[in-house]
Amino acid sequence: MKHVILLSEDCVPAGEIVGALRAAGVFIAPVACSAGSHTEEAARARAEREGEPLAILLDVAACSDLAELHARVLRAADAWPNVPLVACQHETNGMGRRTAQRLDEATLKRLGFDAVAAEAAQLSAVLREVEERGEDLETHGSEPTVAPASLLLPEHMSVERLRAAFEVVASLHFAADQRAAAQAALAGLAALVAADRWTLYLVGDAAPHTEAPFEPLAARGLTRSERVIPETDWRRALLGDALSLAGAESRAARAVAACGETVRKKEGERRVVAVPLVAGERVMGVLEAVREGTNARAFTRSEATLLSALALPLSAALSNSARVAEAERLSQTDDLTKLHNARYLRQYLVTELKRARRYASLVTVFFLDLDDFKQVNDRHGHLVGSHVLMEMAAVILSSVRDTDVVARYGGDEFVVVLPETDVEMGLLVANRVRERIAGHLFTGGRNLRLSLTASFGVASFPAHAQSPQQIIARADTAMYEAKAARKNCVRTAAEIAQEV
Repeated sequence: MKHVILLSEDCVPAGEIVGALRAAGVFIAPVACSAGSHTEEAARARAEREGEPLAILLDVAACSDLAELHARVLRAADAWPNVPLVACQHETNGMGRRTAQRLDEATLKRLGFDAVAAEAAQLSAVLREVEERGEDLETHGSEPTVAPASLLLPEHMSVERLRAAFEVVASLHFAADQRAAAQAALAGLAALVAADRWTLYLVGDAAPHTEAPFEPLAARGLTRSERVIPETDWRRALLGDALSLAGAESRAARAVAACGETVRKKEGERRVVAVPLVAGERVMGVLEAVREGTNARAFTRSEATLLSALALPLSAALSNSARVAEAERLSQTDDLTKLHNARYLRQYLVTELKRARRYASLVTVFFLDLDDFKQVNDRHGHLVGSHVLMEMAAVILSSVRDTDVVARYGGDEFVVVLPETDVEMGLLVANRVRERIAGHLFTGGRNLRLSLTASFGVASFPAHAQSPQQIIARADTAMYEAKAARKNCVRTAAEIAQEV
């Protein structure tokens, strides 16, 4: 028997909708949205018992709040990802709601509905169309629809506030990274909604039986109690407001990370509103605003709706910034060893030599190439050779400072940059790395015990070179001199005439 799952805001669905479905011979499985029973587990159990429902039907009252309706759509799409969502509008008998405007079909489809019945009498025809279209229907399961922020803005906003809201969204397009996006958003939001302190937290993945970690990304303003900095609180004084708020997130922010819904709450003398920043299926961050004081005004429903609407483009901006940063990191990272690659090395040397020239400091570089590495590939195969290179990266990294830069230049060649280091110290470091390589037994990922050596060439700025290209070339030439000598040794570049 054909059946639909009817999601209603109230425990009792609208009578005209129930009557229309029964008249059409459609069985109804009612679920109250507020009951929290429309989980994926309940959906699977019902599908196993009664088969896949024809549609998920949401009764939409004329007074429905867009933000709440959008949240209902997302929850329904998550629980029943491959079933069409159908909206059925109905009038409400609520005393203060008679003048509420009905939502048009285009608006409801932008919210994520696949089909819309303007009234209960149209339900039979709409469900028949959904059934006939079947798999051809482009449901929310194939390509989720995200309502634009402008659709979710509260009604009756003044022109000035509406312009300010869109300026907040526009400013996010110019953010270079996550922190810049967060700071731009907080600056704009502070002009829209009054608060003593704004904070944007990033939420990490929670380990089993633990709460998700919160990382303050940006903060704006301080509450009255936070303005008093104790003399012993040097961390806040030195690191600034955002970092000092680590661990100071509100209970409301914690609740939002768990439930994914906007929360308004009173916590002692503080009034808090916390808004989830959602990326995909997880809460990636929380936007928190705080008002403090015995006479602090609670955040209104309209303010919470506005922040929830603007959280959509803010979440997108933060997510995009993270993807861009990751793409940039990957473009500068060697896939095999996870060291920096030659592209990063060139950019780094340009910056480091400019700094060294400005402050009259030194930079030393050594170039190393493994001796007879081709024999490893020929005898044991390229998979073993690749694993040896990964092991080699670990040996080199453990032999230098954290401030030194290690890059895979190509093949079995590596370059190490030593800032603030003269050539004598560079020779000592190169020899230390050489000895550790010679004393290490490489497994190749197969419990082998391979012995390897490497030849080194050392060059320094400004003694041996005056440019990034020159310092690499001089170190490379010195390395080939080490190869020509007896391998497993270190050679220094010849000094050049100093440029004026």
